[in-house]
Amino acid sequence: MPLAAVVLLDDDTPDRLEAVTRFWTGLQHRPAPQDDRITPQRRRRLRQMLRVVDARDEDETYRMIAEVMFPQHHIEAASWVGNPVRETTIRLARDGAKLVRGGYRMLLRHPRRS
Repeated sequence: MPLAAVVLLDDDTPDRLEAVTRFWTGLQHRPAPQDDRITPQRRRRLRQMLRVVDARDEDETYRMIAEVMFPQHHIEAASWVGNPVRETTIRLARDGAKLVRGGYRMLLRHPRRS
């Protein structure tokens, strides 16, 4: 069954063409080339953000999430408010919520200087 792709011609055209190429490669049952748009560190943070969003959707508290996400850190109730892990967990939740609300489309773009 033939498929077609409509590609807008604007500043994002190179990114769209790369996405179409990766999609086509997958349709051919071949491994996609290495994606250089997302660094390994960014990929790890994206996974963390989505895990935190899922946990928040299940009504988990930030502290419970932090204990699971960062088991190497001992988190005491008395120091929770000023704990850097708390701030990290809240940022992951905030940034993950942005992804879920449509920010994921930015993942298809190569980083650009404004």
